[in-house]
Amino acid sequence: MDRGAQAQDALFRRNGPLVGDRWLASTSAGVKVHLNPSTGAAQAEVIIGGAAEIEAAVAVAKPAQAEWRRRTPDQRRDALFSLAGLVAAQRDEFALLAALESGMPIAGSGGMDLALAWMRYYAGWADKVAGSTFEPYPARGLAYTKPEPYGIIGAIIPWNAPLIAISMKVIPALAAGNAVILKPPSLTPFVALRFGELALEAGLPSGLLSVVPGDAEAGEALVRHSEVGKVSFTGGEAVARQVIAASAETLKPLALELGGKSANIIFADAYLDAAVPMAVAMGCVQLSGQGCVLPTRLLVHDEVYDQVVARAAEVAGAFQIGPATDPATRMGPVISEAACDRILGVIDRAKAERQGRLVHGGERCGGDLAAGYFIAPTIFADVSPEAPISRGEIFGPVLSILRVSDDDEAVRIANATPYGLGAYLHTRDIDRALSVSARLEAGYVSVNGFAGMTPNGPFGGYKQSGYGREGGHAGLEEFLQTKTVWIRQATG
Repeated sequence: MDRGAQAQDALFRRNGPLVGDRWLASTSAGVKVHLNPSTGAAQAEVIIGGAAEIEAAVAVAKPAQAEWRRRTPDQRRDALFSLAGLVAAQRDEFALLAALESGMPIAGSGGMDLALAWMRYYAGWADKVAGSTFEPYPARGLAYTKPEPYGIIGAIIPWNAPLIAISMKVIPALAAGNAVILKPPSLTPFVALRFGELALEAGLPSGLLSVVPGDAEAGEALVRHSEVGKVSFTGGEAVARQVIAASAETLKPLALELGGKSANIIFADAYLDAAVPMAVAMGCVQLSGQGCVLPTRLLVHDEVYDQVVARAAEVAGAFQIGPATDPATRMGPVISEAACDRILGVIDRAKAERQGRLVHGGERCGGDLAAGYFIAPTIFADVSPEAPISRGEIFGPVLSILRVSDDDEAVRIANATPYGLGAYLHTRDIDRALSVSARLEAGYVSVNGFAGMTPNGPFGGYKQSGYGREGGHAGLEEFLQTKTVWIRQATG
């Protein structure tokens, strides 16, 4: 075996569920072959979990959570900081795993910086969970509230940014005192499994974090299990409806972070040198367009419309597309052959139905990239608000540009969608920024840029983009339930 093959075998050495401190070599759900999105070639086997493995994870989570709760808050805090340190020390390994399993360009380090910010932020909350006292009436006595963990949290994450998704769900749930059963999809299991291995190394109780890669069977078993106190799910609408239906059996609370079709409004007074590159980078290049909060609708004022369209096409051609493991790559592949075919089908339909004027891209990349799942950044201009490409979530590198004439029209079109996850606007006028931000029906509004999902700011959607929040104290509260205690005081 050559050194390259040995290195790859070592990288994928954890390829099956972690239940407690056991790495399962066989499961009820069998094995899948994992394909590299950049090459289309098989690179590893994935042992996936099903209902039996979820049951086993629940069994070990209960005593582990009891042990975790017996630790003092500062001990839990220090263990989580230790875990963050171990993850930071493996920056290169996590970046390579993310590139190989999901196609995230290695230049972005697999989202490491943002993930670490979330980990450290919530580790710091572990010793600050507090209730309040109040004077009850008409009864007399002492009353206080006591935030308590649910017990076991089911965390179901998507495939597009695994380490970031883990940091947004697992660490706050642990900081609140819960155990977590993490279910990554079979498309991207390796980052999550490596994270689980480091959690054991950091000294978290065996079973406090189990990692069960799987598909529908594992997800359904996790949601339906009566011992799982709450489920935090990030994904698409169709699966979310199934999650809601399954959770109804046990009246299980949910936190849902779903899809989006975020509008990005460029007003005539915007700084175009900053606004246009951001619009293209965020609208169809970052994560190859595979992000729920990405601004895939660009609404541009009449006065600067032609200028923005021309600049956008020019900017789109400047990003280097290539294998995710190449440090020079700025745009990688989409996740799978099926996703590639689906996105190209949307593009072909848009071209055939003249839903807009194609100004850049619109095809699968050929040449040295032909074997991978690469689609050129695609921009349609002159798109109407009613066109399917401007209404439905494509989850691919497709940006629609729409013309607007004034603030009212921009807000009306931006809000004319069942989604409400994110919204963006560019203007030099602070009064307009405040006014338009207040009128946009979205849970996360960015003005003149994008700060990212900052760990201390609540993130979540309106309308069909879900409910619940990740980030800030609100994100910690998602994993706590409130107990009220009353101690009677005798009258007299």
